[in-house]
Amino acid sequence: MKFRSLAFSFVVLFQLITGFSFAQTGTIRGTIFEEATGEPLFGVSVLVKETATGAVTDFDGKFEIQVNPGTYTLQISYISYSTVELTGVVVENGKVAVIEDILMKEEASELETVTVAATAIRTTESALMSAKRNAPNVLDGITASTFRQIGDGDAASAVKRVTGVSVEGGKYVYVRGLGDRYTKTVLNGMDVPGLDPDRNTIQMDIFPTNVIDNIVVAKSFTAELPADFTGGVVDIETKDFPEEKSFRVSVSGGVNPSMHFNSNYLTYEGGKTDFLGFDDGTRAIPTGGRTDIPQYGEVVGNPNGPKGQEYQSILRGFNKTLGASTATSPMDFGFGLSFGNQIARPKVTWGYNAALTYKNETEFYQNAEYNLFAKPIENTEFELDPLERQRGNYGVNNVLLGGLAGIALKTNASKYKLNFIHLQNGESKAGTFDFVNTNLGANFEAKQYNLEYSQRSLTSILLAGTHYFNGKDWEVNWRLAPTRSVIEDPDVRFTRFRLPNNTISTEVGLPTRIWRFLEEYNVNGKVDLTRNLNAFGQDAKLKFGGAYTFKFRDFEIQSFQFPTGNTELDGNPNSILNEENLFSADNRNGVRYNPDFIPINPNQYQGYVTNFAGYTSFESNPLKNLKAIIGLRVEQFNQFYTGTNQTGTIEYDLVEMLDDLDFFPTLNLVYSVKENQNLRFSASRTIARPSFKELSYAEILDPITGRTFIGGMYRETTNGGQEVLWDGNLTSTRINNYDLRWEVFQNRSEMISLSAFYKTFDKPIEIVQFLADPGSFQPRNVGNGSVAGVEVEFRKSLKFITPALENILWTTNVTVTNSKIRMSESELRSRQLTAREGQEIGTTRDMAGQAPYLINTGFAYNNFSNGWEAGIFYNVQGATLNYVGFGNRTDTYSVPFHALNLNVNKSFGADERVRVNFGVQNMLNDKREYVFSSFGAQDQIFSSLAPGVKVSFGASFAF
Repeated sequence: MKFRSLAFSFVVLFQLITGFSFAQTGTIRGTIFEEATGEPLFGVSVLVKETATGAVTDFDGKFEIQVNPGTYTLQISYISYSTVELTGVVVENGKVAVIEDILMKEEASELETVTVAATAIRTTESALMSAKRNAPNVLDGITASTFRQIGDGDAASAVKRVTGVSVEGGKYVYVRGLGDRYTKTVLNGMDVPGLDPDRNTIQMDIFPTNVIDNIVVAKSFTAELPADFTGGVVDIETKDFPEEKSFRVSVSGGVNPSMHFNSNYLTYEGGKTDFLGFDDGTRAIPTGGRTDIPQYGEVVGNPNGPKGQEYQSILRGFNKTLGASTATSPMDFGFGLSFGNQIARPKVTWGYNAALTYKNETEFYQNAEYNLFAKPIENTEFELDPLERQRGNYGVNNVLLGGLAGIALKTNASKYKLNFIHLQNGESKAGTFDFVNTNLGANFEAKQYNLEYSQRSLTSILLAGTHYFNGKDWEVNWRLAPTRSVIEDPDVRFTRFRLPNNTISTEVGLPTRIWRFLEEYNVNGKVDLTRNLNAFGQDAKLKFGGAYTFKFRDFEIQSFQFPTGNTELDGNPNSILNEENLFSADNRNGVRYNPDFIPINPNQYQGYVTNFAGYTSFESNPLKNLKAIIGLRVEQFNQFYTGTNQTGTIEYDLVEMLDDLDFFPTLNLVYSVKENQNLRFSASRTIARPSFKELSYAEILDPITGRTFIGGMYRETTNGGQEVLWDGNLTSTRINNYDLRWEVFQNRSEMISLSAFYKTFDKPIEIVQFLADPGSFQPRNVGNGSVAGVEVEFRKSLKFITPALENILWTTNVTVTNSKIRMSESELRSRQLTAREGQEIGTTRDMAGQAPYLINTGFAYNNFSNGWEAGIFYNVQGATLNYVGFGNRTDTYSVPFHALNLNVNKSFGADERVRVNFGVQNMLNDKREYVFSSFGAQDQIFSSLAPGVKVSFGASFAF
């Protein structure tokens, strides 16, 4: 009886399984756009002719239809638009047929039918091109369909293909050659700080492309955008609803012959969790961060007393390793995992995404140089005098662990999104250098040892909603994004022995240990409302909204110096803190610690920012072929500071440092010369504000380079305080922007544009060399400036040469600029006093950070039918002023870095489940160098690094 019951159960189960398998269906998903504007069409009827079933597009222009496996024809119709018949739509059992970028053209006659094969539009970016052509401002970008075709693994690799965009260090995006201060990166339209919260840009390599919907670069300002950018805003938009169910695993690697598998690689023993990007407590501060610890003067007379015992306990708690050890450097490696899907229900559609990224990269710089030079005292001498010279090797291990997750739901009139992101980054450095000092008569040679570790984390949540009322007459968007950033540099170690006797003194620099702590909270919220209406007999838009930003930062540096007393040293940094050398009851003049952050710590401050913003803009067509967008943004920005200066003579207790109420008008005119040809003009005002650390008294040392950042609130005087070189009043920079652009859009994403632009800068912030302390640099407002430039961009298939070259695309962006800063009275005077014989000092100089020219060019091969994609790209930026000289400190310039990179991608299978990639970076083996430049003198090295040639490879697999 039991056997019969079991057999019956198996029969029923088999029938259910086979029944389900026979009942399985496939899915057709697609997106429909208006060809004239690139905007999604709402309410379009999509009919499957063979089954007479169909669907209607939602407010995102998306539709979904369930059908049995087979080949179908879709009939797509909409009032006053030409009907589109889409043939050859192949649906497989249990799979999704994705049809992207279906364009509908408005026609006077509704009887015309356009027939298109599905395979002909499946891999186009027509919607993006239409959006760019009809956008109120200058846009460029790249979409998810292109990610899938070319196989780029992360956003940093993908965004390099956008015209006019360059990527620094494989992470940070710059637009039109303008640096970080004038380029901004946002995530889903929201300002989210990156792993370095002092940057305007978030690092791009943390975002796998299969969770990104598109990356759009706005190169001109409109009122709904944040006002603190000038070069461009890069918006990374993550997916709400993946087109199809996906589960993808990727692996990657990289080999640099000059850096990897090198037995001389420098490193040191860290914690057990370094491979995950954070310290396990190995580098914890022995004092627990307290400021009430005993000091040497309190315990020298009674080492065995309670304070003396505590002092010795803390002293013994410092890690004894102060010098690097050698090991064989590993290659770069990484992996990624991502999955997502959308689930359609009768009244709601759900979507979800998740991704995990891990990267472990190793660098080994040999013969790295960091030098300081100055002009000679006599103006008849031209060649620069060396002040400090540093040359040696150092190794870097960088770990990045990132996780992203998102969930979204959509109803007939609303959409909601919840995204979570967490990033963890750990970077370890170890270096050994030969150091020579010839400054101010203190001539000596030394051996220098550096050990560093930095761990950074970022956690961000985005909650967003979109709502439509009365069809699409009203659109309401709201977003809220809280973020927490934490940076810790635990136990940075610096040791220097004077040669040849291996002595340590204040002159050569005492051994130093540094702990840095930064915690920052950000809350950003915004609401945007759009009213679609009619004006001048044509469609128009009225937009208005508001935003609020709150930022709070708590920053502290605790540093210790270690006088060595009468201890005899052997030149081994790892023996300095041996037990027999330490201060004790029997060795009262041994090695001891001095906390130099007690009782006054200028490197402890708190700051917070509030920014209230409101805007309105109106888009209309007042004349035939002319689109006008006029807008106004208002921002009330306040920045507060709590801290003290180095001497404790100036203390601030929540003092308001900036109180800026600014109006940012913007005008964009787009004249359609032809259907595919525009003439654009834009005028706007934007702003660049100082960061928290710039508007402070902080002094932040980079021990490897020996350079110190000095907060902009420090005053600098000379001649016994009679002459003020910098008054310490750092303010925001106001920028006026004017752009004129002619653009032609052609087939296959081809385009040509010619642009001219002019910008004026009121009190730009630049990094100036601090005269009183060689190797120190400070942000200051300098004289007013201007930038004038021209830009040529084109993307052109080589089909015009021969049809055989149809799949090769030539992309070029060339920018040439002329920048000028009218120097302040103190800077002009300092240059005149230190001018060389025969040198004429004008009233203007180059603008810091603005390249005189920028060239991006390359050839890309795309053959979507066989899955091959390859490209070779060249980038160079002209010599750019980096640090501004002052007095006898001369200017430093970047040396043009000629970057030639190759990448090859291959997709396998009709559904592209397997992808492999191969690349070579820095094929010319160029160096990254900055030099001191002075009239009549040979350029001298400021810094020099040899990144070498790197070969990268990877593969991804979809299940």
